[in-house]
Amino acid sequence: MDDSSGHRNPPPPPSSSADTPPPPPSSSSSTSSSAESLRHVERMINSNHYASPSRTIYSDRFIPSRSASKFALFDISTPPEGRDDTSSAYTTLLRTALFGPDAAGVAPPVTPDKRSSPSMSLPSRNIFRYKMETRQSMHSLSPFMSDDAVPGVNPSPVKTPRKVPRSPYKVLDAPALQDDFYLNLVDWSSHNVLAVGLGNCVYLWNACSSKVTKLCDLGIDDCVCSVGWAQRGTHLAVGTSNGKVQIWDASRCKKIRSMEGHRLRVGALAWSSSLLSSGGRDKNIYQRDIRAQEDYVSKLSGHKSEVCGLKWSYDNRELASGGNDNRLFVWNQHSTQPVLKYCEHTAAVKAIAWSPHLHGLLASGGGTADRCIRFWNTTTNSHLSCMDTGSQVCNLVWSKNVNELVSTHGYSQNQIIVWRYPTMSKLATLTGHTYRVLYLAISPDGQTIVTGAGDETLRFWNVFPSPKSQNTDSEIGASSLGRTIIR
Repeated sequence: MDDSSGHRNPPPPPSSSADTPPPPPSSSSSTSSSAESLRHVERMINSNHYASPSRTIYSDRFIPSRSASKFALFDISTPPEGRDDTSSAYTTLLRTALFGPDAAGVAPPVTPDKRSSPSMSLPSRNIFRYKMETRQSMHSLSPFMSDDAVPGVNPSPVKTPRKVPRSPYKVLDAPALQDDFYLNLVDWSSHNVLAVGLGNCVYLWNACSSKVTKLCDLGIDDCVCSVGWAQRGTHLAVGTSNGKVQIWDASRCKKIRSMEGHRLRVGALAWSSSLLSSGGRDKNIYQRDIRAQEDYVSKLSGHKSEVCGLKWSYDNRELASGGNDNRLFVWNQHSTQPVLKYCEHTAAVKAIAWSPHLHGLLASGGGTADRCIRFWNTTTNSHLSCMDTGSQVCNLVWSKNVNELVSTHGYSQNQIIVWRYPTMSKLATLTGHTYRVLYLAISPDGQTIVTGAGDETLRFWNVFPSPKSQNTDSEIGASSLGRTIIR
């Protein structure tokens, strides 16, 4: 209890002089004590230069000493003290970003405590890393990550685009391949077999063995207008000029059934599991279930001219149709009227492709008077973008390995273009066909496309990377396998 009014005796002085200050000394002893304190403070400040003879001065941080490290064994040179390249570069970039390029060369004020380091070559800061690793780009240190070039600093190198071979690796002669924009005469199956309609016959080309098989002959009074493989299996649908749709078992070269409904030629086919959609010059689309006895289960009406494009979405929920009436319609599984109508194209819409990467993303291309590729979001019913290609758009197909697509063209350049989506930058423009590139199919592995034209040739191109590698720096391609005939 602390009672200041009491007359208690003061406590005895402690026995240790280290815990309490000594009694006031005389003037001479005070002078010597002050000098001793000053020397003690100087030793604390300059402890890295002065070693105390009596005891070691400890700090609150552990700063390791690397004087005994043998960096020469790793071929590594240590940076000089007082220098930090990264910090200096960051300060320069920050000053430039805040005060403009004129401030880049202004040196910061130097405090008296800074000591200049001896001039020497910049050391490698990649300690304990592979020597092949490149140094971090100074541009990446910018706090604003601007794309504008900073004076005095080299920007990071731009990744080179993938090299696409400019020549086909194989060419097949296809006599009697029709030069008709509204037909679809080439398709590639999941079993790596190519089906081609030539005149009144259908031929099969096995991509593994290069074996050619004649599947059917419709006779002199009929001709092949479209072919389409079922998504799985060996069933091939054949649309004829007489308005019939035939189903063939390609493994046995046997016709399973023939279905009617159309009054005129059938130029477009699309499969959705066991459901087959057919579009014809009579402006109608018929839905056919090959398991049912009826020739068709529903009829879709809406187009005012020939239906020349049909594609089911990858989830088999939406069917897109294009016609010579310049219209693009979207149907669902149960509708008999289009649920979405797009009228922006100014020419026939044959080229239709659903994206395998984004649900509801649809691409369409217009004919000679339109020349545009348009992108639609069927989920939000919106028009996303438009690209004028400068020539008739005949076909579109997406890569399933990368977010890219291929378009084939007719008047007036007859070219094949590989696009990167969504920037729509051109990766490659392929030429070789002398007529409109009216037919297009993609291999089951998603790397190769085959194109057909009125010049009666089929050309095979390696345009997309493999699903696993997706190597954008190495060239894709195969050596030319020569030129053969498909029949």
